[in-house]
Amino acid sequence: MSWRQVRGPVAGMLLAALVVPAGCVAQGPAERDRPAGVEAPRPAGVRDPASPPAADDDQSCDPRASLRPAGGDGPAVARIRARGRLIAGVSQNAYRVGFRDPATGQLAGFEIDLVREIARDLLGSPDRVQFVALSAADRIPSLTNGSVDLVVRTMTMTCRDWQQVAFSTEYYRAAQRLLVPRDSGVTNLAQLAGSKVCAATGSTSISNIAAYPGVIPVSAAEVLDCLVLLQQQQVAAVSTSDILLAGLAAQDPTTVVVGPPVKAQPYGVAVAPAATDLVRFVNRVLERVRRDGTWRASYQRWLSILGPAPAPPPARYRR
Repeated sequence: MSWRQVRGPVAGMLLAALVVPAGCVAQGPAERDRPAGVEAPRPAGVRDPASPPAADDDQSCDPRASLRPAGGDGPAVARIRARGRLIAGVSQNAYRVGFRDPATGQLAGFEIDLVREIARDLLGSPDRVQFVALSAADRIPSLTNGSVDLVVRTMTMTCRDWQQVAFSTEYYRAAQRLLVPRDSGVTNLAQLAGSKVCAATGSTSISNIAAYPGVIPVSAAEVLDCLVLLQQQQVAAVSTSDILLAGLAAQDPTTVVVGPPVKAQPYGVAVAPAATDLVRFVNRVLERVRRDGTWRASYQRWLSILGPAPAPPPARYRR
């Protein structure tokens, strides 16, 4: 299989993920003709095997519970308004979620829509956003070093991460599943003992993969890189949230999303812990988009491949 077989508007992004010319990664006959001992080229930053962080068993909090909505100006909101733009950390290569549309050159997707709604309410225009492309591993550091105001990048809300950042209420409830070749016969992670399974570096998905006896976790800078490894037959599967796997399957129709959920992954907007006024403002925006149909319309536009739009995740607030 070659990169030319990848379908969808982000096929070209696979080229950027590779560290060698695209012609060198052809599969099929080219793979079979490779001299013994010569490894297939890989995207930069692959860790095989990965050394995942310890599984997050912290149950000391309700990770979905956030601060109650408010709209008044605190220091974080005032700083953004004085600057005149919102700086948001996002993905730029997660198809349908956060990706660069080749037709317009602009970022688009479900999470990009949400960022624009926050800018609309905060600054009066959905266009007053400076997007910063982040890897999964860069999400928390970008908040702690102050380079972004918030992160909307498929970030799972956990008690462990609450110790470093603050979260909004849940804006999407994902489920970690598997992406495999259609003809693989694999239907669940337990079947993959002795096999390699890929997820993004720094993601909770890596820890969840490592929890399965005998499964070998492999990490890459981006989930899109995991698709390259799957196409090169260097891993047996990709395992991450359904929202990301649906985009990969749309790009490469020789793959399919299978299996029961490995683990639920609630997504929240992440903010620096001291910026409580911004957390409350974002929660007010989320209340609006749940209520006025904006959330559902965005889901139908980008995520209908997963089925009919469900009800938005309900908000939970701390007492």
